[in-house]
Amino acid sequence: MLAMEKDFDSKLGIQGERNVSSSSNNNNNNNGGSSNVQRSKSFAFRAPQENFTIQDFELGKIYGVGSYSKVVRAKKKDTGVVYALKIMDKKFITKENKTAYVKLERIVLDQLDHPGIVRLFFTFQDTFSLYMALESCEGGELFDQITRKGRLSEEEACFYAAEVVDALEYIHSLGLIHRDIKPENLLLTSDGHIKIADFGSVKPMQDSRITVLPNAASDDKACTFVGTAAYVPPEVLNSSPATFGNDQWALGCTLYQMLSGTSPFKDASEWLTFQRIIARDIRFPNYFSEEAKDLIDRLLDIEPSRRPGAGPEGYDALKKHPFFSKVDWRNLRKQTPPKLALEQVVHSGDNDSSDSPWNPTHVGDGSTKQNEGSSCAGSSEVSGHITRLASIDSFDSKWQQFLDPGESVLMISTLKKIRKITNKKVQLILTNKPKLVYVDPSKVVKGNIIWSDNPNDLSVQVTSPSNFKIVTPKKIMAFEDSKQRAWQWKKAIEGLQNRGADLELGGTKEVHPRDNFTRRRAEFKLRDANSRSHMAFPS
Repeated sequence: MLAMEKDFDSKLGIQGERNVSSSSNNNNNNNGGSSNVQRSKSFAFRAPQENFTIQDFELGKIYGVGSYSKVVRAKKKDTGVVYALKIMDKKFITKENKTAYVKLERIVLDQLDHPGIVRLFFTFQDTFSLYMALESCEGGELFDQITRKGRLSEEEACFYAAEVVDALEYIHSLGLIHRDIKPENLLLTSDGHIKIADFGSVKPMQDSRITVLPNAASDDKACTFVGTAAYVPPEVLNSSPATFGNDQWALGCTLYQMLSGTSPFKDASEWLTFQRIIARDIRFPNYFSEEAKDLIDRLLDIEPSRRPGAGPEGYDALKKHPFFSKVDWRNLRKQTPPKLALEQVVHSGDNDSSDSPWNPTHVGDGSTKQNEGSSCAGSSEVSGHITRLASIDSFDSKWQQFLDPGESVLMISTLKKIRKITNKKVQLILTNKPKLVYVDPSKVVKGNIIWSDNPNDLSVQVTSPSNFKIVTPKKIMAFEDSKQRAWQWKKAIEGLQNRGADLELGGTKEVHPRDNFTRRRAEFKLRDANSRSHMAFPS
C-alpha cells in the first residue's frame, strides 16, 4: 500500500514550492491578453495539504454521492469548524488516468477568490483516499429551491441570476470556462446567497491568468466537450472548440429553469434533447415577462459571440439588459436574498427512523472506528432542511453483509413496502455497484431489484413527498418514506443511471458527439457529487 501511495503522489506531483508572482495584467476583458497559459513546474498552495486523518473529523450527513466519491458534512473536532468534505477514491483516479484532471481542479480552486465561488480550505490524503475540505453551503442546491417551489418568481430568479453573472464575470476575466453551469452546481449559503461549485470540468483558455502545472490537464480536443446534456450549447454538439459563450448558453438554460421549473430543451432521452438543442426548439410559457424572454432568447443565440457577456461589449451588455434593471451591481452581495424554502421534515415515533451520522468504517486506512459523539453532528447540528442528494438513515455495519468487496452504500432508509393487504417495514439499500435491494428486519434479502441504466427498464415515480414507486418491466414496488424523501430516492437512482450511461466523474459528462447525435461513451467530470456536490477535487 505504501508503494501505491508513493506512486500516486509522484503522479499527482502538486506539492512543490514556488512563490506565485502576482499578475500585472489588469485587463478584465473576456478575451484576455495574447500570452499563453502561465505554467510552473511547482506551486505553493494557498489551501495547504495538511497531515490530518479522517479521525480528526466528526462525519455527519452525506451531502452528495457519485461514482467514486462522496461529499460529507464534516466537523473538525479540535476547532468545531464545519466543512463539506469531499472523499475521493485514489484507485479509481489512477485506474482511469484522472490525476491530471484532479490536479487542474485543485490548482484552479486554490487560486479563485470571490464571494460567489465555493472556497477550498485544505486537502489531505491517506492510503486509499484524497480529501478536499470545501466551504459548506448549508442552504443546499438552487435545484432544490426550484423543485420545492415549483418555479421561482421573476424577482427571485433575477436575484440568483445576477449573482451567477457576477461570479461568471470574475471566472471569465481570469480566462477560465466553467463548462457545467446548472442549478445543481449553484449552491446557497445559509442566508441564501449563490456560490458556484464543481470545477471538475473547468478549462483554462490560452490567455488564462491562472497558473497551472505542466501536466494539469484540460481536454483540448475539438471533438470533446464537457457539460450536462440539457445545458450543452449547439456549437459543442457540432464539435466546435470551447468558448466563454458555452457558459452564457448554460446561464440561459438555468434562468429558463428557474422561471419554469424545467430546463428548456429537456426531452425523453438525451438524443431527443440534443435534437431540440440543434434545432433551437424553445417554447416560452405565456407567464414569462417580455424582459425574461428577450434575455433568455439572446443567451440562447446560436452564435456564441452574440450572447450577452460573450461578445465584444463584454459583461456590460449582459448587466445592462432590462431584465436586470433593478439590480444594484455595486452592492449585489449586500442585498437581502429570497427566503429559502425548507425541506419538509416529518418527525416519526419510530425509534429507527431518526437520522444517524455516516458511519465512516469504509473510508481512510480502514482503521476508523465509529465516531464518538457523532450523534451531535448528525442531529442537533445538522438542521433538517439541509439539502442532501442521498441521506444515510440508520446505517449500521450489520448491513455490510449485503455488500460485495469494495462496494459501499450510497443511500439507505427504513421504509414501508406497500402491499395490497398489509404493509411491511423494509430497509431499502442503494449501492455504488450499482445495486438496489430491500431487506426485512430479520436481515434476509427479500428482493433484488434488477438494475438498469435504461429508464424504460428501471424508473422511479414520485406520487407524494412520502410515496414513490420503483417500476421495472415485471413489477411495480410501492414504498412509503416517513421522512418524506421520495424525491431524494428518485434523484439518487437517476443520478446513478446517468453515471452508467456515461462514466461519471462528478456530475458532469464529457460527450463525444458523432454525426451530431450519436455519441461515444465518455467521461463525466469529477463532480462528486459526485454528488452533485457538487464540489469536486480530482476524484
